[in-house]
Amino acid sequence: MTAYLLPIGLLFVSNIFMTFAWYGHLGDMSRPIWLAVLLAWGLAFFEYCLAVPANRIGYSVYTAAELKTLQEVITLIIFAGFAVFWLGEKLTVNHLVGFSLIAAGAFFIFKGPIAA
Repeated sequence: MTAYLLPIGLLFVSNIFMTFAWYGHLGDMSRPIWLAVLLAWGLAFFEYCLAVPANRIGYSVYTAAELKTLQEVITLIIFAGFAVFWLGEKLTVNHLVGFSLIAAGAFFIFKGPIAA
């Protein structure tokens, strides 16, 4: 069971680091770009320290396509919360429709082959 759940937990935490590395600087545009880049690199290091083990552990029970799909769905969940709570943006119905379509795609990745 650990091999199924641990990668998901690690990917959630790594995506928090990744989201702040990529988009956190948008909350304070007064910093020089070079500083934003250095801070992002520092955060990305911790993201990699979690994402690489998540994929190594997860690959024993998930396919590469399933791992990538998990990562993308987790990224959307983390990013949606980040956009609302950190950047003060509002989620719209269009966002929810788009996320739902991505979730539908994830369903088919995990469903396995469709019988013809």
